[in-house]
Amino acid sequence: MRILLVEDEQGLIITLTDRLQSEGYEVVSANDGKKGFELAQNERYDLVILDVMLPKKNGYDVARDLRQKGITTPILMLTAKGETIDKVLGLKLGADDYLTKPFEVIELLARVEALLRRAPVLTHSEPNGAFKFGNVSIDFRRAEVVRKNKAVELSAMEFKLLQFLIENPGTVHSRDSLLDAVWGYDATPTTRTVDVHIAWLRQKLEENPRHPKFIQTVHGLGYKFAN
Repeated sequence: MRILLVEDEQGLIITLTDRLQSEGYEVVSANDGKKGFELAQNERYDLVILDVMLPKKNGYDVARDLRQKGITTPILMLTAKGETIDKVLGLKLGADDYLTKPFEVIELLARVEALLRRAPVLTHSEPNGAFKFGNVSIDFRRAEVVRKNKAVELSAMEFKLLQFLIENPGTVHSRDSLLDAVWGYDATPTTRTVDVHIAWLRQKLEENPRHPKFIQTVHGLGYKFAN
């Protein structure tokens, strides 16, 4: 597994590189956002660990521009800011998860493992890996989504979340259970990770995101996929 670490604190680069390499990952680092964006765009990585406060190009812009280029590599964003709005902004711009500094390296490793974990195998699709609902067509083998004959760009975690919901139609999932099943770690009381990803899936796939037909809210309980 190749990991791109985009971070400008030299001490943290050394610490994280050593620890990730000791866990068996290949690590490439960039100490500014511009270089990090170029590496992520031109080379193949399984994960990008991306700091927010970077010289030349901040992490928000890097994440946004990578997604606009159609690059779906999972992004773990590092932020020194604890405000919820900063975390939500990162997720809206394309990050799949975030970790607030300072953090324990063991927690970062858990997030890395969770993001790299493969999505569950689809069992309710057609034999060729295709699935349709409304005006949306999904090719799970190619990780391609089309709506009204136009390609829809989903982040890696958006795609995994959608696939998990489709895998379990009609089942109501709490936010905690979705974090555990899709992201691979237990929820914290203040997290809005699931809510943000659900909102973006609705924006991209539902005819009327305010009144979703397929990705439904079960008030007080969680979310379900109805087809």
